[in-house]
Amino acid sequence: MTIPKDSPVPPTDRDTLALAALGWILSDGERAERFLALTGLTPDGLRSAIGDSATHQAVFDFLAAHEPDLVAAADALGVAPQALVPHRSVPE
Repeated sequence: MTIPKDSPVPPTDRDTLALAALGWILSDGERAERFLALTGLTPDGLRSAIGDSATHQAVFDFLAAHEPDLVAAADALGVAPQALVPHRSVPE
């Protein structure tokens, strides 16, 4: 069996999934602005914190807070929305 080159491979580990989801968030100007506004990050701050666990957490929290974005991101990444939700923060 061969896998066509143009078939995306869904991200599986948490960090890769977060970065792929962040790329999806940033691909739309309005959505990117909303992400920055809600997280308090600046573009420079995001660049310097892109590998931080807290930034990855913010990505998952952002998606989980707005179901249309969650579903659209999951579709674009080739994963089920449920694959993104377990990574969000859970208030205690």
